[in-house]
Amino acid sequence: MSLSTAVIQSVIALLHQRILKNKKNAIATQQKIFQQLVQTGKKTLIGKDLHFQDINTQKEFQQAVPITDYENLKPYIHKIQQGEQNVLWKGQPLYFAKTSGTTSGIKYIPITAASIHNHINTARNALISYAHEKKTTKAFEGKMIFLSGSPILDSSTKILTGRLSGIVNHHVPAYIKTKQLPTYQTNCIADWEEKLDHIVSETMDADMRLISGIPPWVQMYFEQLLARTKKKNIKEIFPHLELFVHGGVNFQPYKKILEQYIGTAIDTIETYPASEGFIAYQDSLEETGLLLNTNSGILFEFVLAVDIHEKNPRRFFLHEVELNKNYVVIISSNAGLWGYNIGDTIKFVSLNPYKIIVTGRIKHFISAFGEHVIAEEVDYAMQHTMQKFNFSIKDFTVAPHFTQNGKAYHEWFIAFENNCEVDLSAIAKDLNEQLCKKNIYYTDLIQGNVLNTLQITRVEENAFILYMKSIGKLGEQNKVPRLSNDRIIADALLPYCYPI
Repeated sequence: MSLSTAVIQSVIALLHQRILKNKKNAIATQQKIFQQLVQTGKKTLIGKDLHFQDINTQKEFQQAVPITDYENLKPYIHKIQQGEQNVLWKGQPLYFAKTSGTTSGIKYIPITAASIHNHINTARNALISYAHEKKTTKAFEGKMIFLSGSPILDSSTKILTGRLSGIVNHHVPAYIKTKQLPTYQTNCIADWEEKLDHIVSETMDADMRLISGIPPWVQMYFEQLLARTKKKNIKEIFPHLELFVHGGVNFQPYKKILEQYIGTAIDTIETYPASEGFIAYQDSLEETGLLLNTNSGILFEFVLAVDIHEKNPRRFFLHEVELNKNYVVIISSNAGLWGYNIGDTIKFVSLNPYKIIVTGRIKHFISAFGEHVIAEEVDYAMQHTMQKFNFSIKDFTVAPHFTQNGKAYHEWFIAFENNCEVDLSAIAKDLNEQLCKKNIYYTDLIQGNVLNTLQITRVEENAFILYMKSIGKLGEQNKVPRLSNDRIIADALLPYCYPI
């Protein structure tokens, strides 16, 4: 064993011990974070507005700090942009993470000197957990590719602004920088298709060990690699490829096709990063769920998804949550977010340690007829049906279909891999049956003749790519919503319907 290898293994062992300690002390740590946040918050403008000086208990915190969203945060963000100090957190943020909002347009999420470590160290902890469990560092001994947003930051104001992945790119540790691809110059290319072409050129001859990115964009990368090299699979190009790190969307609908592209199954790690904070990560290949990030400057609260639209829904702290209930995530953090609804829904699959699965977005659902179908349910149905009928897809989305002369139904827009031949009626029937198993409201509407069995609209193989390009969101970290409660995306996909 070389000296450098011994040092690396010692560091991994030390950091893993910290992770284990955090697992065991989650409740105590959350109480400590609560106290630290309130103490710092007292000295801020929002803390004075909400009377933080009167907060001593978590109950008093919930009474003083309302659940909020970006619209309510905007006036404070504007003050920060005007140069005011100590508005949401002490001093001013280091960065604004620029992200698209469904109702708020562009959002500017603050990242402070305190909160930047949440984004960097959590990604590190995911890799540390993997290396410790596998008892090897082979995945980190070659090149690593991170398919991410541009690292170019807008410096027109005092606070640098850019995509979260671009901001994080400036904080990648030196020991990874030497192994990271693509190059900075390529990462700065704005046009996704041009950027992808350069990425392929830079990486096709590299000893790639680790690939990280959102599954549909990694899929595009694989397709370009195979087209350029004329190889049968990715393993022929990268024989030492060991690990795929993913997040942003449910991996299961993409798992089969990505494994086909790679040529074999490889290890995968799921992460749950957001501009508002790095929420959780997969810490074991053997256990279900993502480890909640309880010691990283974030105080967690949870509201039952069915209650989120009530005026004053009950808010649960970590010690109060239960297994297998659908919760909306509410955070307060050292980024200066207070009672902030990040819009995601999760379920706890373990309370010792606290592990979650992501079930969807609170705004991405279908309840046009009272069914309240969520992403977790349609992903489950699709995964089951794909296995039963042995087909792969590029992507899919679901929308309500309203009719005047007949019963309404859910319309599933599906892009099948390689335009494969399938029995659409049989697939639709099975998808409908699986969805009924997961959602009793949907079942009642089907049985009550309010809804017809779902129907499939087959779209061209590259329909979702063309759609994202048409709205200027091709590549980067952008994703097609799995569900919509309206027809905006559905109608935009109609030009790409599969020729009959």
